[in-house]
Formats: sequence, C-alpha cells, structure tokens
Amino acid sequence: MLKELRIKNLAIIDDLRIRFESGLNVLTGETGAGKSIIVDALGLALGERAQAGMIKSGKDEASVEAFFEISEHPLLNEMGIASSEDGIIIRRNISSAGKNRAYINDSIVNIQSLSAIGKTLVDMHGQHEHQSLLSTDNQRTLLDFYGKLHDKRAEVEAMFHEVHSLKKELSELKIDVKERMRRIDILSFQINEIDAASLKKGEKEALEEERGILSNLNKLNELVETAYTMLYASEGACAEKLSSVISKLREMAAIDQSISETLNLLESARPLLEDGAVSLRGFKEKYDLDPRRLETIEERLETIKKLEKKYGDSIDSTIRYRDEAEKELSTLKYSDEKIALFEGQLKEKEGRLMNEASGLSEKRKQTAKEISKAVEKILKELAFEKAGFRVDVRPSPLSSTGIDTIELLFSANPGEPLKPLSKVASGGELSRIMLALKNILADVDKIPVLIFDEIDAGVGGRTAESVGIKLKRLSKTHQVICITHLPQIASAADFHIMTEKYQKEGGTYVKIKELTSDERRAEIARMLSGKITDVSLKHAGELLERSA
Repeated sequence: MLKELRIKNLAIIDDLRIRFESGLNVLTGETGAGKSIIVDALGLALGERAQAGMIKSGKDEASVEAFFEISEHPLLNEMGIASSEDGIIIRRNISSAGKNRAYINDSIVNIQSLSAIGKTLVDMHGQHEHQSLLSTDNQRTLLDFYGKLHDKRAEVEAMFHEVHSLKKELSELKIDVKERMRRIDILSFQINEIDAASLKKGEKEALEEERGILSNLNKLNELVETAYTMLYASEGACAEKLSSVISKLREMAAIDQSISETLNLLESARPLLEDGAVSLRGFKEKYDLDPRRLETIEERLETIKKLEKKYGDSIDSTIRYRDEAEKELSTLKYSDEKIALFEGQLKEKEGRLMNEASGLSEKRKQTAKEISKAVEKILKELAFEKAGFRVDVRPSPLSSTGIDTIELLFSANPGEPLKPLSKVASGGELSRIMLALKNILADVDKIPVLIFDEIDAGVGGRTAESVGIKLKRLSKTHQVICITHLPQIASAADFHIMTEKYQKEGGTYVKIKELTSDERRAEIARMLSGKITDVSLKHAGELLERSA
C-alpha cells in the first residue's frame, strides 16, 4: 500500500509530507485547498506528463516522492532494480528548464519504466477516467479482464496477425500474370548478362594493377634490363666482382685465419645475388608481353564498369545483386506451387482462428451476463432502484480482438430503453457506474491502491451514503484513497486527512492535518452545513456512528 507521499515546490505546496493508512483514506477540505494537487502529485510520481508550469512560483525545481510498502515486485527484476525489504520508493524531479529525472529505489529510470510500474501500483479514477467508460475498446477490455479472458484474447490476436501476414504474402505471390512474366524476363536477362561476364572477386583490382604495368612497359623493360646487366650479365658485373673479392679473401685466410668471418659473410651473399639475378630475369620475361594485352584489359574493365553501373558499385555488390535476382526468379517461377501451398495453409489457419474467436465470443457472452447482473444489483444500492444495465455483445467483422462489439448499455429510469452510456449517462451516473464496476472487479483486480477523485460528482443524500458503503467495501481488499466533499463518504473513513490553505509572508501554502475523532466530527459538521453548529455536530456524530 501507499504509506507516504512527500511533495516539494509543486503549485501552492511548499513542502508537504502526507501519511496514509490501510483501508479507506479520505481527503477533505475547502474548495481550492490543494486536495487535487495532491492527486496530481501522485500522478507525477507514477509517470504522468509533467509541465514546468506545475513548479511553485519562484522555485527552479519540484519533486514528488512516494513510498509503497511492497517488498517484492516482478518488474523490479526485469528493470534490473534491487528490491528492498522496506518497500518501493519512487521519486520524480521536474525542473523549470524542462529536465525530468525519475528514480525507483535510487536507481534512475526513464518515464516509460516509471509509468509501467506505476500502473501496477495505483489505479486512479477521476472525471477523465470516468469518461474512459464511454470507449467501446475500454468496455471490451473491462469485460475480458473480469472474465479472465486475457490469454484467450491474446491467442486470437496472435492468430489474427499470423493469418493477416499469410494473406499479404499470398497476395504478393498472386500478382498479375503478365507482370510476373515481364519480371521473369527481366530477371533472366540480368542474371544471364552477369553470368556471361564471369566476374571474379578481386578481378578488377588485379586488372587495374596490370594496366598500370602495361602503361609503363617501356620504362620497366629498360630499368629491369639495366639492373640485370649491372648485377649479372655484363663484364665486371656485381656477381663477377664479388667472386673476385671472395677469391682474394681465401688467399688471405690461408695466411690470417681472422679474415674467415668476413669471408663467410661475402660467400653467403653470393647465393643472394644469384637469386636476385634469377628474379630479375623473371621480370624481364614478365614484361615481354603482347602489346594487344592492354587493349584486352581495357575492354574487360569497361565491361565490369557497365555492369557495376547497372547492378552495383563493385564486383561484390554486382554478384550479390545476381544472387538476389536468382532467389526472386525462383520464387516467381515456382509461385504457382507456393500459391497452392499457402492457400491450403491459409484455409487451415482461418478455420482455427474462427474457432478460437467463436470460443472467445461465447465466454464473453457468459461473462457479460454475470457483469450485467452484478452491476445492476450494486446500482440499486447506489440509489438506481429502477436502473437497467447490460453488457451487450454483438457480432462484428473479425479483427484482432475477435468477432464481437462490446458496449455498455444503461437506462436510469424505468420504461426507458437501454442505450449506450455515451448517450444517456451524466457525469454523476458515470461515477457511480465506475464505482459499481470497481466493486465487482475487486476480486480479480490485483492493483493494491485505488484513488477516487470526484467520485461524488452529482450525488448526495442517501446515494452519497451508499457510495460511502461501497468505498468501504472496496477498502477491505484494496487501499482506497478518496477526495470528497460529501460528509456521508467522509464519515466512512478509516483515516481522515484535512487540507487547508493559508497565507504566509505574501505567499499561499497548503498544510494537512490528520484528524482525531473530535476533529473528524467537527470537519464533517462543517461539510454538512458550511459551518460548525450544535445541530451540525449532532448530525455529524450520527453519521460517524452509522459508519462505525
């Protein structure tokens, strides 16, 4: 449950720490005393949109911190956040510069993660949430939630998307026959053109290198001939002179053995010179090329260039294009067989989808009867003695949600036909219908904290007392926090907080007070008559006794 909320520098709140208890918590106070700001602050802590205008005038930053007494939570592990035996601490900071920071147990998180965990901790109901009842999508979700049909619906949705994907693939195969044949001709031509060139990886680079050699053939021949002659082929060449030097050193070594090391070095150099001569002779043969070879290379490079211009920016990408074209050609050539195969698969999957959707529809119809009966009973307790309510399940074209249109129908008065909520329900009626739905959902709704803001809109008297009873019943299985202006609801509280607005040093501030028994009696008396009198105090005492 929510144990504590701390708010700093938000709207007219300076620094406020609010404690909550289990059961039914109520917040009361004069209009404009800051009750809704407290709910807005909790919404910020749970990931709702923040605006710089929320920050208290003259301050650069606002913060909200909420402490939940929940030791383990599956989402914490998924987010990589350490659990704490004490509970979960959520903190949100907003600055006038537009920067937002959010933390869970002191680990920084993004707003999406904050919102995800917030939805599992608190269910907030205000005028906006009441209006959400008017959406048929939300009405279908509510029915599926009550009937525990999530898995069945998810299965239908997955199968629907699978069938949709198969239909799309089949449609792409069934392109116009003429278009398919035209595409086959194009692909066949392109593949043959690339194959005829017999491209090889690295070929272009090798040809360009050879072209560079051929373009400088005369110079290369001249240089290699000169080098070979100087090294080996001329009178007095390096090899001949080295042999003469070695001969001289051998004579010296016969007299002075210390020259042997030098002799060995020069003798080891002679094979290297001979190898160099052989290598140069090889280059002489290499450069003895057919002059027409350059023309052949230019033609080949031009062929490669044309293919690269059409199919890619390199030989590798041209070959990849050819392989992809072959795959597409194979698909087109064998599309008739694939079409027959896919049609068989589609028929089988569509049959399974319709069976699953029909099964889901039957369960929805049964669930709709249960909800209708339960809500009508509670509405009677909420002063709708003659009201009619029904969850209408009508057939609709197959979609990812099944084959049903779900709509909540309502009639406040006897003799009037049931009509969609959007056409007949007022704000106060929507509040009570929402409360009735929350009461029947209490057993399946695992969200621990329920917050009701403006649940008392448009109600009063005995109806208000019934609303209080229903909130009290909800508080047996959930922590309930309710902002109210009605004494009948306030008197049902297990924990009563009053907000007050006051002036200080030219500024407006909010403070809260946890009310004692006598203070509760006085506050409820004020709510009954606008001021505290002996009569209102007496009536307040009677309300508290009835709610005890």
